[in-house]
Amino acid sequence: MSGIDHISRRILQVLAREGRISNIELADRVGLSPSACLRRVQELERSGVIAGYRAVLNPAALGVGFVAYVTVGLSEHSKHAQDKFEKSISRSPEVRECHNITGSVEYLLRVEARDLADFKHFHTEVLGALPQVKSITSYVVMGSPKDERG
Repeated sequence: MSGIDHISRRILQVLAREGRISNIELADRVGLSPSACLRRVQELERSGVIAGYRAVLNPAALGVGFVAYVTVGLSEHSKHAQDKFEKSISRSPEVRECHNITGSVEYLLRVEARDLADFKHFHTEVLGALPQVKSITSYVVMGSPKDERG
């Protein structure tokens, strides 16, 4: 899709908040006919602008009461060390996001656990036990006044 005009941007804004909205309601909100709106949504999907739809889960309802962002520095700066770390961390259900970043460390993780004791277990027995890990710094989430992850 070459350019995204203001109507397509509005469609994207509405869908980002309400992915299950009907096409008729969406068309009404953005000022298009239902058929024109559907064509635009299909084009946004086909071109990859809309990569998918998902349910937004309530962490508390799933027993998650502890969230932390964790930076991880590796002991060796090589592709092999990164691959091994990424493979290991992909098997950890506590890690909900893993980002390879720039700066003084290689990774930023979003970790969800039931409570502090579960986080400590993950920190010490899982993350701290990986041979590629040199440094770990944890930032405990106290609240999230703005969170637009879908």
